[in-house]
Amino acid sequence: QVQLVESGGGSVQAGGSLRLSCAVHGYIRKTTCMGWFRQAPAPGKERELVATIDNYDQTRYTDSVKGRFTISQDNDKNTLYLQMNSLKPEDTAMYSCAADPQLYGCTTGSAGYFAYWGRGTQVTVSS
Repeated sequence: QVQLVESGGGSVQAGGSLRLSCAVHGYIRKTTCMGWFRQAPAPGKERELVATIDNYDQTRYTDSVKGRFTISQDNDKNTLYLQMNSLKPEDTAMYSCAADPQLYGCTTGSAGYFAYWGRGTQVTVSS
């Protein structure tokens, strides 16, 4: 049984930084796509891909976070990270990590390919 547990969320002012962590519990093979998604509290807002990273450490980001967020992973610690700098109020959302053992998530960016999900950690950015 694979479990993903996020931590590191909180409330910051615009321009601040946060580092999210996602601990992976249970067996997950090395050739797995890992990703961060977020969902803002506004009505009708859909879950949005933030970033993905594959087993070769190839990364992709949604345009709105490029240059501000960095996804990384520590395979020895079975932990995924998201360093978020220059935070903006529009970054306010519930952030969840996810894993796709088939790697399709990294090539498509589609949430539907991710088989395992954490419960999320809230990030709130005030202006």
